[in-house]
Amino acid sequence: MTSWIKTRQTKYSAFAAIYILIIIAVLATVNFLANRYNKTYDSTANKRYSLSEQTMKLASNLKQDVQVSYFDETTSFPRAKDLLDRYANLSPKLKVAYIDPFKKPQLAKQYGVTQTGAIILTSGEKREEARSLSEEELTSALIRLQKSGVKTVCFTTGAGEHSLDDNNGGAYSSVKQLIEKNNYKVEAINLIEKPQIGPGCSMVVVAGPRTDYPQPVVDSLKKYVEDGGRAIFLSDPPLKTGKDSISENKALMDVLKGWGVAFNNDLILETSGIGGLYGMGPEVALATNYGTHPIVREMKRTATAFPLVRSMEVKPGDKTSMEKIVSTSKNSIAATNLNLVGGSLSMPKGEPKTYDVAAAGTYRTGQQKEGNNVEGRIVAVGSSDFVANYALGFGGNRDLILNMLNWLSSDEDLISIRPKDPEDRRIQLTRAQMIMVRTVSQFVIPLAVVALGLMVWWRRR
Repeated sequence: MTSWIKTRQTKYSAFAAIYILIIIAVLATVNFLANRYNKTYDSTANKRYSLSEQTMKLASNLKQDVQVSYFDETTSFPRAKDLLDRYANLSPKLKVAYIDPFKKPQLAKQYGVTQTGAIILTSGEKREEARSLSEEELTSALIRLQKSGVKTVCFTTGAGEHSLDDNNGGAYSSVKQLIEKNNYKVEAINLIEKPQIGPGCSMVVVAGPRTDYPQPVVDSLKKYVEDGGRAIFLSDPPLKTGKDSISENKALMDVLKGWGVAFNNDLILETSGIGGLYGMGPEVALATNYGTHPIVREMKRTATAFPLVRSMEVKPGDKTSMEKIVSTSKNSIAATNLNLVGGSLSMPKGEPKTYDVAAAGTYRTGQQKEGNNVEGRIVAVGSSDFVANYALGFGGNRDLILNMLNWLSSDEDLISIRPKDPEDRRIQLTRAQMIMVRTVSQFVIPLAVVALGLMVWWRRR
């Protein structure tokens, strides 16, 4: 009996030891895999804790090692690790170092760091600084680090175009800042004073002229593109109101028509009323349909808004290969009466349908440079307000304009969905709703619990 008990104890001890060893082995394996492969799942509605497609694309296409050095007190490292470690997990070429400038002052001096919170990105001899601990700033710094040289975006002025410096709703100061963050230089050129586009312009943006361009200006734009230049043409509907009016700009429209883009004299209206949820009226058309062009290939699930937009007919020309890239929702309708002097805009009759509002394509120059064919690149949009200060922040408008610039500058590898600001998901309650919530939480629920307790007591007594 005693030997049997000892045998059974030995058996159970052996089983327990084996189980403990198995558990230790499993935990060690899980710990090893967790340290080596840092995987997370983001369940937030707007993927707040996930890096954007553009960031992941940039990291996967790195040609050289990039060192990200974060300078701060040791106690502040955990706050930065939440974001910076996600970058480090994207590519073995992306390395992150956390440096306390008080413990390693010589290293801080070497980098020229004079304050905590500095983020320095280096690759070879190149160096960039992120201005804050955010994905937008880090990705912008990564873009600047990878680009060679600075390309200049020239905006036309002199014919009532949008201002680059004013901060009012209709100005272009926000898009200017956005473009500069992505390592482009922005300049204004007055073609009325001097109808000539210099070699310093990497691309030209015709920023919604309100008056007609003289023929020399039109000729200079035509020559620029047909010699291999890159340009965006933002053309508004020729509206006439009591306060203001927009000229048809026929000479410029004829040039675009010769390239395969025929703008219609209409105004696209949204009939669904969905825009009202975002504080927009029917004169802001929503676009949800995109083509297969590289500019919009990554935007299938993103909506864009086009205030005061006109439609266009797109077809290939003799030397151009134009294609539509953005179309409005199927709830759109075209108003053709654009003379609103003494009247108001009314919803036209007819069946709603989709309308093409943006196109892109190339112009075959027939020239060659270093063995490659030289081509001009053209983007045409039926609205100049879609990148104005008041509309730029809607949906995919920022992504769309940057994708256009990236394609024009032959930086197709940068075309993607950019980092977005965290979504504000605070609940806004009216006074009546707040009273109801307070009443239910402070009185109704406690009284219901007390009543339920009394019922249970009464049945058991």
